[in-house]
Amino acid sequence: MKNNSAGWLGSWVPLLVAGSLLTGCAGASGGSASPSTAPETRATPSDGSSSASGFTPEAALVPRTSKDARRLVDSVVLAPSDWGRGFVAQDPSQSTPGTWAVLDGGCRWQREKLPHGVLAGTSRYSRLPGGEGKGTVKVTAAATAHSSVLGADDQLSTTLEEVLRCPEQQPRTDERITGLMSLGTPFGAREQQYADDSVLEAGQYVEKGGAQSYRWMVARLGTVVVAVSVTGAKGRPQPELDQLGTHALAQMLTRVQQRLKGK
Repeated sequence: MKNNSAGWLGSWVPLLVAGSLLTGCAGASGGSASPSTAPETRATPSDGSSSASGFTPEAALVPRTSKDARRLVDSVVLAPSDWGRGFVAQDPSQSTPGTWAVLDGGCRWQREKLPHGVLAGTSRYSRLPGGEGKGTVKVTAAATAHSSVLGADDQLSTTLEEVLRCPEQQPRTDERITGLMSLGTPFGAREQQYADDSVLEAGQYVEKGGAQSYRWMVARLGTVVVAVSVTGAKGRPQPELDQLGTHALAQMLTRVQQRLKGK
């Protein structure tokens, strides 16, 4: 499901092609889409480990237990230093083990116990402190390992539907995300050659200090879903923030492929 936000999010789409996602994942990818593939084409997910993007993980390396899945996501999710020079951990620095974020009926984000079919999930929260006329940039890196491709695919579908249901969301008591719009882009579309499926969200992050740009990028490779969020700040150009997000997502997609590919 897509909403009519292509124009609003369009500035990110060329960046995904020309920027660090294409560069970061080119060496690890096992194939590419045919130029004749229609943008609307969506691969039918299966319970196996096959990948529409051309990357085929080694079956023995795909997590089947919570322990293995936790080891994978912990190794994939970026630590503060992985974002770049000057980044430090937020407080709290990481999500509670055994939980994931759920958008409730009141459009508020809550941490809940992992449901059946979700093997593990980890989120880490970092920030780039402000100074010299620049505000603090807040970022999140997250990864979720599912027991099936269908389950992972459903996570991206839910992400799209949540924006339609809740264009305004409340991550914390004194914070809001407003004006949210989203765009889903499956592998094979001209602008998406790096994952089986992807979702971009954009809006405004509102807190006491005012409103700043907000971006949420999600991508799926097989049974693993990775995501990053970037909340802007005063004095931080949007192209700089967009590049930060795409580079971070590229790092995690590359890590997934490196850990799941065969010899």
